[in-house]
Amino acid sequence: MEQATLPLAGLRVIEFTHMVMGPSAGLILADLGAEVIKVEPLAGDNTRRLKGSGAGYFPMYNRNKKSICVDLKSDDGLTFVYKLLRTADIMIENFRPGAMDKLGLGYDDCAALNDRLVYCSLKGFLSGPYQHRTALDEVTQMMGGLAYMTGLPDKPMRAGASVVDVSGGMFGVIGILSAIEQRHTTGKGQYLTSSLFESTVFLMGQHMAQEAVTGIAPPPMSQRNSAWAIYDIFTTKDDEKIFVAVVSDTLWRGFCEVFGFKEWSEDESLASNNGRVEARETILPVVAKAFGKLSKKKLLHKLDKIGLPYAPINTPSDLFTDEHLLDGGLLELELTDGTKALLPGIPVEFSGKRMPARHNPPQAGEHFSEIAKDLGLSDQEIATLRDQGLVK
Repeated sequence: MEQATLPLAGLRVIEFTHMVMGPSAGLILADLGAEVIKVEPLAGDNTRRLKGSGAGYFPMYNRNKKSICVDLKSDDGLTFVYKLLRTADIMIENFRPGAMDKLGLGYDDCAALNDRLVYCSLKGFLSGPYQHRTALDEVTQMMGGLAYMTGLPDKPMRAGASVVDVSGGMFGVIGILSAIEQRHTTGKGQYLTSSLFESTVFLMGQHMAQEAVTGIAPPPMSQRNSAWAIYDIFTTKDDEKIFVAVVSDTLWRGFCEVFGFKEWSEDESLASNNGRVEARETILPVVAKAFGKLSKKKLLHKLDKIGLPYAPINTPSDLFTDEHLLDGGLLELELTDGTKALLPGIPVEFSGKRMPARHNPPQAGEHFSEIAKDLGLSDQEIATLRDQGLVK
């Protein structure tokens, strides 16, 4: 698929980001067809050098982007970036509060250059008593109740992915595209902010609403009272783990028929969901015993026949070979160290088509000459900036 045919083709995004929240917002815009130019320090984004659980941040969230490395503390470097911002539709940054203002790249500075610019700051907190604080995904998971709801009563645990960083980035994109739409009417850009803490609290909204409705504080999800009788993990004959859910009266009838629970299907006290929930402690051991007599393959076949929600308990490693993901859900990329990898695309289809991988994650500064020439700089001017050590 050519970039010119993608939904956001023609939009230019300048991205000053690191880690996950900012890059994930830029990734979504890039995958949708915007030209995203990542501005990095001369040594390259520090995220490139993370190890351990951070080793996947850069390769996952920086495909389909271009990279330039500029010394933003130099007059000539800043002048170059100002020239670039005059051509931009969108700017994204996710540095600590006040950092961009000190560089001369705060909203007022940039809006003075380009009043059509949509400027998105991705922060720890929105306006209020905490707005000066620096935050991380895990910090706001703890503050916002997500770690409590994920763990055990006496052991809060962060979720198993950077869900708040990515959610905050997604809300940032929603804000950006809303501001672009509003620009069609006003002709002007604007400043907008998305945040980690408020994104976490939004995710907790269902639990807050639960307490408002029931008057009872919700326990961690690991200790919750299920809304359904069968909504659990079971062990098969070949010692595999399968999650199974029966979440409607229609599915219950199909479940009883396929698995031979005739007495249950004829029991009026079990005909409705609430009745089954009351009998949960009786139902579950019987179901567990029945599932334990079947192989994983046979159990999955029966569940699929009914149309029940079910899932094998996979690891991230299993996703590389998942037949559904291999049918268009994974993008083949070459990482900056030459490693080949299959990584997930954004989960959106347009008229049945997924967004492609047009560019591998960029090498640091890979596109400076291309972008500088696009801005009208001569080969000599580019060489001078390089010789002065101001760009890469």
